[in-house]
Amino acid sequence: MMKGKKFFAMLGAVAATGLLLAGCSGSGSAAGGGNQQSGNTIKIGGNFELSGNAAAYGQAMQRGTRLAIKQINKDGGVKVGNKKMKLKLVEKDNKSDNSQVASVASNLNTQSKVVATVGPITSGADLAALPNQTKAKVPFITPGGTQDSLTVQKNGKVQPYIFRSCFEDSYQGNALAKYVYNNMKLQKVAILADKSTDYGQGLTKAFKKEFKGQVVETQYYQAGDKDFQALLTKLKGKNFDAIFVPGYYSEAGLIVKQARQMGITAPILGADGFADPKLVKIAGKKNASNIYYTTHFDAKANDNAKAKAYMSLYKKTYNEQAGTFDSLAYDATYMIKQAIEDQKSADSTKIATGLANLKDFKGVTGTITMDKKHNPQKQVIIAKVDNGEEVSATAVK
Repeated sequence: MMKGKKFFAMLGAVAATGLLLAGCSGSGSAAGGGNQQSGNTIKIGGNFELSGNAAAYGQAMQRGTRLAIKQINKDGGVKVGNKKMKLKLVEKDNKSDNSQVASVASNLNTQSKVVATVGPITSGADLAALPNQTKAKVPFITPGGTQDSLTVQKNGKVQPYIFRSCFEDSYQGNALAKYVYNNMKLQKVAILADKSTDYGQGLTKAFKKEFKGQVVETQYYQAGDKDFQALLTKLKGKNFDAIFVPGYYSEAGLIVKQARQMGITAPILGADGFADPKLVKIAGKKNASNIYYTTHFDAKANDNAKAKAYMSLYKKTYNEQAGTFDSLAYDATYMIKQAIEDQKSADSTKIATGLANLKDFKGVTGTITMDKKHNPQKQVIIAKVDNGEEVSATAVK
């Protein structure tokens, strides 16, 4: 998923800076330098979007991270060699603003001396954090930054200090295309895509590359648009079996609402940007039917023991149902724990090595093995919504 709407102006400069700094660090896990654990507590950073445009996602990330640390400490802590140590979360609000993201990353690394960080959650924010994380040699895991290029430098080498607990855009775009063609048996798809984000463009490219049917028409909108009737009218005249809307819930909810009001009843397809209750709120329950989207976690599909225990704990703690991004943050925190224990060290560069070598990690969102580009290989879930309610969820990869 993800790049918040106000995150684009600085993106080019931030990305270039990140690549420049990362280019000095080599390609897999790094050695030497970094933050060293001291005392009896291991400090973990939280670079969270607690206010601003991405606050809904950031707050979910905060809840999942807090819950994981609480549970880890309750279970005795993290085993570092022959010693058990407790985790301490140092969290800060980056306000969904790239300059604040970079400042928070610097503060956590140089002042708080954290040895790993969860967040930020959007692709644009991850690019903003990357230079400071790379300079400090402190790994961070994004629970929602799905832009493919995040973890790879322009020269093709992996960025050594960024990892994901979520899958990338091409991964979910490919999975959706296969599902639409093979499972839903749909032959013709129209696309209404967000042209203002790498997220929307990346999903569009991946879907088109994998879909074995015909893409009959592609139209584009801009993040922040409110009226989609002209675009939907152009699509309505085409012969299609479904509409794919690669974008975020804020615009997608309006597209669903206006499409249904115009009499378009065909399935509407989306990616993890649909995975927020606000989609239905914006679209209206009566309009939110025949909707399919990819997601990382779902109570109906994640029925392993760890997922069940997490869902029960989350409900008991927050009196809400567990969701996608809290679950991904929960897994990210446990991935850090696993990396520390595998390496028998809480030094930041060793944690990066542990994360790069993570294999068959049993998480809430599925079994994770980290590939050579620091992307988790894991299942993709297709959720279906009818009358404003999720009615099914199917694991497809």
